[in-house]
Amino acid sequence: GHTTGPSLNNDKLYQFAYSAEVYVDRVKASLQKSAGYRISSGVDVNLLWRNPDNDDDQLIKIMIRDVQVENVNERPAAKNIFKGKSTEKIIGKEYLEALQRPIVLELVRGKVKNFYSYQNEPVFTQNIKRGLASLFQLQLHSGAAHEVDISGKCNTTYHVRQDQVTKVKALDSCEIEKQGFTSHNQILDVSRKATSATIYVLEDSFIKSIKAEENYVLLLNSRRKTGAKIVSKQRLELKSVEAGPGLIAAKQVASVIKTLDSRYVAVPLVAEPVKSECKKCPSLSEHWKNIREHMYPEKLSKAEAARSFLSFIQNIRKATKEEILQIIRSENKELLPQVVDAVTFAQTPASLEAILEFLDFKDASTSTLQERFLYACGFASHPSEMLLKSLTAKFKSDIANEEIRETLVIVMGALIRKLCDREGCKLPAVVEAKRLILSRLEKAKKDDNVRMYLLALKNALLPEAIPLLLKYAESEEGPISNVAATALQRYDPSFLTKEVKETMNRIYHQNRKVHEKTVRTTAAAIILNSNPSYMEVKNILLSIGELPLEMNKYMLSMIQDILHFEMPSSKTVRQVLKDMRAHNYDRFSKMGSSSAYSGYITRGPDVSSTYSLDILYSGSGILRRSNMNIHIFDRNAELHASQVVIEAQGLESIIAATPDEGEENLDSFAGMSAILFDVQLRPVTFFEGYGDLMSKMFSATGDPINVVKGLILLTDYSQEIQLQSGPKASTEFLGGLAIDISGGMEFSLWYRESKTNVKNRVAMFTAGNIEVDSFFVKTGMETTLEVETTLDFISTVQFSQYPFLVCMQMDRVESPFRRYVTKYESLPSGRRYTARRGKVELLAGNEYPLHQENSNMCRKVFGAKSDSSSNWF
Repeated sequence: GHTTGPSLNNDKLYQFAYSAEVYVDRVKASLQKSAGYRISSGVDVNLLWRNPDNDDDQLIKIMIRDVQVENVNERPAAKNIFKGKSTEKIIGKEYLEALQRPIVLELVRGKVKNFYSYQNEPVFTQNIKRGLASLFQLQLHSGAAHEVDISGKCNTTYHVRQDQVTKVKALDSCEIEKQGFTSHNQILDVSRKATSATIYVLEDSFIKSIKAEENYVLLLNSRRKTGAKIVSKQRLELKSVEAGPGLIAAKQVASVIKTLDSRYVAVPLVAEPVKSECKKCPSLSEHWKNIREHMYPEKLSKAEAARSFLSFIQNIRKATKEEILQIIRSENKELLPQVVDAVTFAQTPASLEAILEFLDFKDASTSTLQERFLYACGFASHPSEMLLKSLTAKFKSDIANEEIRETLVIVMGALIRKLCDREGCKLPAVVEAKRLILSRLEKAKKDDNVRMYLLALKNALLPEAIPLLLKYAESEEGPISNVAATALQRYDPSFLTKEVKETMNRIYHQNRKVHEKTVRTTAAAIILNSNPSYMEVKNILLSIGELPLEMNKYMLSMIQDILHFEMPSSKTVRQVLKDMRAHNYDRFSKMGSSSAYSGYITRGPDVSSTYSLDILYSGSGILRRSNMNIHIFDRNAELHASQVVIEAQGLESIIAATPDEGEENLDSFAGMSAILFDVQLRPVTFFEGYGDLMSKMFSATGDPINVVKGLILLTDYSQEIQLQSGPKASTEFLGGLAIDISGGMEFSLWYRESKTNVKNRVAMFTAGNIEVDSFFVKTGMETTLEVETTLDFISTVQFSQYPFLVCMQMDRVESPFRRYVTKYESLPSGRRYTARRGKVELLAGNEYPLHQENSNMCRKVFGAKSDSSSNWF
């Protein structure tokens, strides 16, 4: 008559053989070569008590005996870390005794109602017992259930066929105390798949055998070949049934437990968190001494710098505020910026307190370090509310350097966006920071202040800021309206309402006032990128031919790029082009040197990356704006990896040329603005004003100006996994970038030529660490990837004739790409087994083709100079 749960016979002792195995390896590897270990033992089970009023309420006693620890795969004696060691030696005498103390389960209709054990038992032995006890929980009818076991409170489904029961546990649904974090952007993050299934075979209304298997697969989203798996298996098999002890007579469970052993207490079945201690780990200062030499500025484009940076962050995360301050205070000027990067990216309360105590924003002499700290905050992988709160407080107090003040508010914008992306928009610190930026922008009188708050909004991307950005884009002069328009360009098209598009159309067609070319072309790009209507596209096409000289060519190039690259609006553009008024020779044969072009850098199964390059000149042949973008995307997400914009204006007077319409009164200016990993940085000025330009031109060495140099933490994933057999697994993926971007502008009046060069040198290092820690044995695997590369972008302009000659080159040098996998098993005594495999390959250098017109021009530019350099193309 037992309809709902398994039932034990009175006066019997059931003897089982039990084993729990753990495997760690690469995702596709076979388990025969994996690292891991097996714990096996005998398990004795007998019925203690059955409720006189309810047959389905039973107390059972479970006892582990004859414990053995061994390799999960056959190993030769020399590679077997357990060889010649008794179980007592491996586990430790006290722990082994604790493991063999019996536990008592109260089963009601097959579910564990109470789990009785000893109070001050070591956590790891208690968790192994919880893993065994959880196996005894099952129901004998098909259907779904919420169950609490070692993994937490989980959604479970049962399928019953005669004497076989299959239990499937949805591990992602388990409610258990979780520790850890994930990366801010999905492309840089790690995805995890988890499955758990248990098969029961029953005989004589009790368990004959159990097979349980749990799998975790972790994959790096940006390169899904890089990943790891953890497999945990449990088996319980009935070996014999013998005569056993009789039942205890009692009415209540409590009196049975008291009779058995008064030290028994009911403890939760959900696993307890384990603190793993590191016995022989170096201190933070010892670790720093070992890696210090790789962190000098001149070594920052090497993979070893990125590797050292990641290991340093891992150690800072375990350190106290005092240990961190000790290193910061004792380090020299050359290395301090890199230390500041690492301390800020550690993102622990102790590291934040240490760095804020060290940096004095009232002291202008340490502004380089303040800037490194602020940018590291902007790139933070999982920023806290505390970080934004601290920065807001700094912004309200005295700051000696005006550029730092500007950087600070721009970074606050980036943090607002990251916290809002994680449902944190209602947090008090976020609400306060938003209010501060919006209210100060409304009150700002000086152009510099207005620009600073607009740049903060360009990072924050708040829906409520759109009306303000529209006001500044349409009614303000050049630089201000330009920042407001480019801020609107960064919003997802779903936020761009009818009102936004109407304003952009007014700016482009100059319905209310004359606008600069840079603002008009941005407005056109916004219209064409946000699901434009037939009439909007037609009006833009009809305007080509009526625009200033170079702008005609630029807009034409933009339309052709939309068609060539099959962008979302290409269908509408093709429809409009069927109309001969919009599509005719007069319009499509405009001369000029401006251009817009997009192409693929890589197309892979996991992620692809594209570049887009557009250059706009003034009618007299001087660069107005060059804009280089790199985007990375997968099926569901996108990342704006970098943007470098070089802008110049008012330079016509140098070559005695006539400025374009609406640009007669512009001051001489050249500068550079960059976005890196979705964060707008503070723009850099090359020169401002005619006097500044002349002095720089006569003293120009053409030496590149350093734009960004430093270390960035990109992938930052750390999660603890509770395995159902008892041990804890820790999974950690860190990806770091050592970066060095410089830009330069050379200008020769003699040769009537200008040259801009942007050099991106980067080294990337990614490390995945998967470890299963059973206290007395550790097994795990480390997988690493490293690549070093340089991307050069050079544009040469000769303006001795019209249309002037422009040659653009984009090259990537040959790049070494290395990957390694290390698997290990180790005992606390230091005995260790390691297997390492690696692969090194050279990724061929590449000269990106850009467009045909550009190749033709480059032949002319280099042909005119000398024959020796014409072999470029």
